[in-house]
Formats: sequence, C-alpha cells, structure tokens
Amino acid sequence: MPADPIRIVSRDSPMALAQVERVRAELAALHPGIRTTVLPVKTTGDKWMGDLAQVEGKGAFTKEVDAAVLSGAADLAVHCVKDVPADRPLPAGTVFAAFLERDDIRDALIHPEGLTLDRLPPGTRVGTSSVRRIAQLAAAYPHLECVPMRGNANRRLEKLAAGEADALLLAAAGLHRIGRADAITEIIPVDTLMPPIGAGVLALQCREDDTGLVDTVSALGHPDTHRETVAERMLLHVLQGHCNSPIAGYARAERGGDLSLRACVFSPDGKEVLNAHEWAGRLDPATLGTSVAVALLRQGARELIDSIPH
Repeated sequence: MPADPIRIVSRDSPMALAQVERVRAELAALHPGIRTTVLPVKTTGDKWMGDLAQVEGKGAFTKEVDAAVLSGAADLAVHCVKDVPADRPLPAGTVFAAFLERDDIRDALIHPEGLTLDRLPPGTRVGTSSVRRIAQLAAAYPHLECVPMRGNANRRLEKLAAGEADALLLAAAGLHRIGRADAITEIIPVDTLMPPIGAGVLALQCREDDTGLVDTVSALGHPDTHRETVAERMLLHVLQGHCNSPIAGYARAERGGDLSLRACVFSPDGKEVLNAHEWAGRLDPATLGTSVAVALLRQGARELIDSIPH
C-alpha cells in the first residue's frame, strides 16, 4: 500500500466529485488507514457548451484528467466509462486498473408535473444534447421536440426549472450520485431507451508502471462489470464511432457466467436502426464485442456512421 497519499484527479463537477468520494470510501474500506487527496480539474468539455465534435468529442472530458496522471501531478484518475473515447487507445503509459461494480444503466425522465414519457403531449420540449437519446426519441416518440441541453446535472435541472425545456432526460445513476433521485419522474426501460456504451461504470486509471498502486486499486474491480465493459468498449472500438454517432448498447453477465451484448446504431433522425444481439457463453468478452460490431457493419453501420458529420 502506498505510503504517500494517493492523489486522485477528477473533473470538478458535483457528480464527478461524488464519484471520487465513492472511490475513496471503497479504498478506505479495503485498506484501512490509506490516505487520499483530490485534485479537481475543469475539462474542456465542461467549459464548452457547444457541439462536442468541435472540441475533440468525448476526449474533451478526459484530456486534462489524463494529462494530470501522465505528468505525475496525480496518481489515479476516476472516469465515467461512457465519457472515455473507445475509437482510440488509452494514452500510452496508462491503464485501467479497475472497473467498479456497475450502477443503474437506464435513463431517467424528469417532468415537473409528473408525466411519464408515454403521456407527454405533442410538442413537449425534452432537454437533451445526446445524439443517442435524440435518435431513439425520434424513432419512438416523433411528436416530441428535443432541445439542446448541456452542462452538469444540477445545471440542467436549473434550466428545466427556468422553463428552458418542459422535461429532461438524465442518467439515473448520475441523479442518485448527486443525491437528486427525488427529481426522477420515471426510470426508462432499456427497451425504450438503450443506454450508451459504458453506462453506469466508473473506471480507475493509473500509470502503467505504478505497479504498487495498480495492485492496490485493482482489488476494487468487479469481475462481471469488467467483462461487460470490455465487450462494450471493443464493440465501440471496432465500429470507430465518434461523438456524433448515435450508438447504444449494453452487455449483461448472467449468474451462470454467460455474457450477452445487445447494440444498435441509429441514423440521427431515428429513421434507420441497425440491431445486433449475441451471446458469448464463457468466451472472451472482446471477441463478443468484435462479433456484434461485425454484425452491425454487415448491415451497413460503417456507411451510416461515416455519413454523419463530425
């Protein structure tokens, strides 16, 4: 166990810092007496309220965090896996030491008057900037209007209260992390809104040569979450999706050890939907991710993804 405090770097949003507190608590429970400090950083993605494609896509949420680990200013980074690009490798010299046990992968609807998604009247303005959510809403609820909504979860809730939208879609896990589960009107089933790749998973990233720390934090890893995440990220890597690609999917490890992966690629308007769903038994998760990606590519996923500006 490291003698010096472990310096943990994270985005400075309330949700990101709540995630760090979970990591600190789990580390303390596993290694009593361990010391940690927190280095909050504001990322490009947090500062930029426009189209993420103009600022490196999802990498805008990780660049400054990665830099702190690589420079030695921090020892450990806490990431939401859904925000970590999978179309390129992790920065050279770093490694994911653990994936924590997965939280809820579903989206949540927030409506001030308590209406559920099926009851929203035509013209309801739903706040979200997620291309994944926009495409799926367009396919299943074409009578609803999506309005751009960026910023952290608390800021989006403030915008909803100010009337900038009539309803809001946010990750259920995120609302629980910041103590705002009370705002949830409805948890949306994954059959209605398929989640993003890596939903509900926190990853711990270290320098590869920091073997002592890797050993210390790797014990926090959850085996089933690890298998699910590897399958999902391999899917996204093979598809080479970018931040404007409406790609959704989730893997599920069953109690018997079987692993399945379901995924979709959408056109931005939701009019074209490519589906794939496969079981791997106990096969390598990366092989499953590759197989599902190939099934989507055979249906035309490459052409669909490349046709979307980014």
